Amino acid sequence: MATETIETKLPLVVITGPTASGKTSLAIHLAKQYNGEIVCADSRTIYRDMNIGTAKPTRDEREAVPHWGLDLISPGEAFSVAQFKEYTLQKISEIRSRGHVPFLVGGTGLYIDAVLFDFQFGGPPSAVFRSELEKRTVTELQYYCLMHNVKLPENNKNKRYLIRSIEQKNRYNRGESVIKGNNIVVGIATNKKTLRTRIVLRSEQLFSNNVVDEAMMLAQKYGWDSEAMTGNVYPLVREFLNKNITESELKQRFITADWQLAKRQMTWLRRNPFIVWATLDSAEHYLSQLLAQA
Repeated sequence: MATETIETKLPLVVITGPTASGKTSLAIHLAKQYNGEIVCADSRTIYRDMNIGTAKPTRDEREAVPHWGLDLISPGEAFSVAQFKEYTLQKISEIRSRGHVPFLVGGTGLYIDAVLFDFQFGGPPSAVFRSELEKRTVTELQYYCLMHNVKLPENNKNKRYLIRSIEQKNRYNRGESVIKGNNIVVGIATNKKTLRTRIVLRSEQLFSNNVVDEAMMLAQKYGWDSEAMTGNVYPLVREFLNKNITESELKQRFITADWQLAKRQMTWLRRNPFIVWATLDSAEHYLSQLLAQA
């Protein structure tokens, strides 16, 4: 019979939920209390230089608790779900080897599923298939997604995003539908009014931190057409700089976009029957009890 070590006993704590739900603050609080390290599960914070627009953990937060999964690539570079899984599993192993508790924290459901479930990854996309997809209009690609049960990307009017989602659907197959290992999976449940308020507050913080200046720097360094620049707040800033919308319209559109993102994230996450949903306070109490026994 294999001997149980401290590494195998230490759980993987997964904290997920929609954007602006408070999951990062909760994870940092618990990681400080229970000797943890955080791996970020966010498809936007993997990019270098994109700090304000992606709401990355601050320097103080990173100094308080080790964070992994940030600044992995430059905007314009590719980073697949398979690469994220490989990177994250390695980090989880390293964290446990130090006698620390690994936390996987973020709202990118596909990243979290890839780590928790037995995802099987195929080879690179077919050049012929991609060529056929590129001939189609955005409307045709959206219809293809609808007919083939492909989850629409965050920016579903972006042709490249749509093609990538279709290719990912064809490449990724979840194996066993049971989570293996010592895992605690919690989702932050927030009522609509509270979440909307938090999104508005985050919008105000975003612009007080000069996200417009950051967008200008990124555009100069990587170009507006870099794939990483076609999502989140950056296309809206481009519209503002081109004088197509006012500052007030820019802020309101960002709030609307973030709200829509939150709804899409919840739609994805609700598919996972292993997530224990709880309010922030209840989640803290629940996780504290379990971690105290770890």
